[in-house]
Amino acid sequence: MFHGETFEDEDDLIQELEEYIDYYNTKRIKMRLNGLTPVEYRNQALLAG
Repeated sequence: MFHGETFEDEDDLIQELEEYIDYYNTKRIKMRLNGLTPVEYRNQALLAG
């Protein structure tokens, strides 16, 4: 994920990690989840149940 990256300080690394986690959970589309993001898929399952 951050192979070869350098960061000014710990705060920069933490910020990048938080942005990646946000992307991974809310914007990343998975075909295995019927083309939905993980959050959309979980919300759809909650509404159906």
